[in-house]
Amino acid sequence: MNLTTLLLFIPACFALNMAPGPNNLLSLTNAKRYGVRAACLAGIGRLIAFVGMITLAATGLATLLYTSEKIFLVIKVVGGLYLLWLAYQLWGADTAEHDDGGTNPRSLFELARQEFLLAAGNPKAILIFTAFLPQFVEPSGNVGQQFLVLGTLFLLLEWVAIAGYAYAGSFLNQWFSRPAMRRLFNRGCASLLASAGVGLLLAKKE
Repeated sequence: MNLTTLLLFIPACFALNMAPGPNNLLSLTNAKRYGVRAACLAGIGRLIAFVGMITLAATGLATLLYTSEKIFLVIKVVGGLYLLWLAYQLWGADTAEHDDGGTNPRSLFELARQEFLLAAGNPKAILIFTAFLPQFVEPSGNVGQQFLVLGTLFLLLEWVAIAGYAYAGSFLNQWFSRPAMRRLFNRGCASLLASAGVGLLLAKKE
């Protein structure tokens, strides 16, 4: 792997990391409700899920998703339903009191588990790793080592995205001081999560 390959990989990878998907939306919401620190630490759950996906892609096990309709369908349905459940919870979230980082009704473990399940329940993410990372791997070189380098870079950039969305959520928290505005924000995020859930349920393998 040469420097040119890395210079092509980093901006393309960061564009994927910063895309406003369900997990980034969750970081935004968690930061607004529980604070930047909680949202960033919760993102560890997402990174753990992505480590597993990168490992699958590196070992070739992700091809099971291409060959097995049943496996793809099960993961897709579970992931889609979980997204809809999160949307339902967020839609009815209590906004009577101002949320801040000082009062955290959920443990960091619960928030991290939420991030993990949301990432792991999206089979399209595994397919992205399978289709995206190999484009930057030189078959003539050490494939395992290249996957390690690319995977590490992806996780570092994903951490930057987590922090970026978390700080954006914290900034929004300053604007939504009234319960009515917080309710509007929660329901807007809930609608986006629900849309992602429906989209996942309707997704087909390519």
